[in-house]
Amino acid sequence: MEEDPVSADVSWSVAAVNPEPTRPSLSPREVEVLRGWLRSDSKTEVAAELFISVATVNTHLARIREKYAAVGRNAGTKAALTARALQDGLVTLDEL
Repeated sequence: MEEDPVSADVSWSVAAVNPEPTRPSLSPREVEVLRGWLRSDSKTEVAAELFISVATVNTHLARIREKYAAVGRNAGTKAALTARALQDGLVTLDEL
């Protein structure tokens, strides 16, 4: 059975207007660091809580930002990372 060209065209148009956001693949540790940082005002606190250095916290956050940028969802600020984490279900408003 041949596909109706009009239906195929409409389906493509709807997908182009409402694309599903692509979620980056974050490691469990990246999610842990991100959640800790979003709940805290200090990378030093996150580092102490997770028994890692502040440099490691910074490295994880940089990699998270790179992964979001790679899927076309830039997150250059803490506010942007918060929005992305909320959108992707990594944190809830109650946790923040």
